[in-house]
Amino acid sequence: MKIVMVGTGYVGLVSGTCFADIGHDVVCIDIDEEKIEKLTKGVIPIFEPGLDALVKNNVEAGRLTFSTSLKENMPGADAIFIAVGTPSAADGKADLQYVYAVAEEIAANLKDYTLIVDKSTVPVGTGKEVEAIIKKKYKGGFDVVSCPEFLREGSAIKDFSRSDRVVIGVRTEKAAKIMLDIFAPIKCEKVVTTVESSELIKYASNAFLATKISFINEIAHICEKSGADVEEVAHGVGLDKRIGPKFLKAGIGWGGSCFPKDVKALDQIAGSHGYDFKLLKSVIEVNQHQRQHFVDKIKKHFIDIKGKNFGVLGLAFKGNTDDIRESAAIDIIQRLVKEGAKVDCFDYEATANAKEILKDTVTYYEDPYKCVADNDAVLLVTEWPQFLELDWRQIKESLNEPVLFDGRNLLSPEKMREIGFTYYSVGQNHEEK
Repeated sequence: MKIVMVGTGYVGLVSGTCFADIGHDVVCIDIDEEKIEKLTKGVIPIFEPGLDALVKNNVEAGRLTFSTSLKENMPGADAIFIAVGTPSAADGKADLQYVYAVAEEIAANLKDYTLIVDKSTVPVGTGKEVEAIIKKKYKGGFDVVSCPEFLREGSAIKDFSRSDRVVIGVRTEKAAKIMLDIFAPIKCEKVVTTVESSELIKYASNAFLATKISFINEIAHICEKSGADVEEVAHGVGLDKRIGPKFLKAGIGWGGSCFPKDVKALDQIAGSHGYDFKLLKSVIEVNQHQRQHFVDKIKKHFIDIKGKNFGVLGLAFKGNTDDIRESAAIDIIQRLVKEGAKVDCFDYEATANAKEILKDTVTYYEDPYKCVADNDAVLLVTEWPQFLELDWRQIKESLNEPVLFDGRNLLSPEKMREIGFTYYSVGQNHEEK
């Protein structure tokens, strides 16, 4: 089938490339001429493991192309996917201006029956609004479908090809059949719902996962005060098949491009329908507090952090990505700098993006060992798996003080203390054993 993917951000580029890889003819559209020129030359604007090779393979196979013109590529398209950004507005609502702008352009150029698919994460009712926009200018047949994405940064290609489920929100059997044909090569459960249910499923999924994280972080506070170990508690709780072990990892909280904006948007959706989602408000509050709690641990140890030097390992909101949107690491660094601390930073992929936010308030390093050397403590704030393989004995010897704050509970407390660190983590007993 011929698929037009409007938007070459994370969702659009990954989804478009993966659709091409399962055999569809895909053209990815973006108004950013420089980005399209680079993509045409094989320059990938985001870091996602395996994406560069997948783009290259499908471009060479002739299944994947890039363009700045939606109008020129609409004729003959079986489906047009809208995969543009829906960032949080000042009040927390999803900003839908880009979705509606694409809908306006589609309406102005539509000639034959086409499927218009909302791939962007959009509030309940957006599908109806897109339908209304198109009907104002086009009187022929079309269907608007909701098909939310469930791609995790760092494992997006695997998530597409081995998805837990594909959710398809439709109004007609014709639309459902076309969507099922598009996803036929993907072997997973296909959930066909109303458009409105589909729109809500994505928000509900992310809000629930964020709730699990905030819940275990609250348990971590009890653990620290009572002498329990949150890793042991989470393991015991996660063995219950009704709960499961995933997203029960205590730390400095969630961030990224999805959880923060989707949780806020769902709270706003509830409010717009006259419901006060108290639980969700608490989930957001807990997440923000978790970052300050980590800074408070550092301040408690040093009493006064003004003029102290900290080597920070990690800038991305999580490992295996260069995304720093709503990154807890960035937030913590900004809080430390505000308190007068000096910060040296290292990340495997996110440094360039972090510079746009942190500017020259910190010092950037290309080597983790040089980053932490001659500092008063090392702060591990992004769960890059490579950090597990570092020579922590060498790091300990290079520090002014052998102090380690592990905000991701990535390392072994016993091993770190054996090496000689004063080791702090989240939700674990910090007394020397």
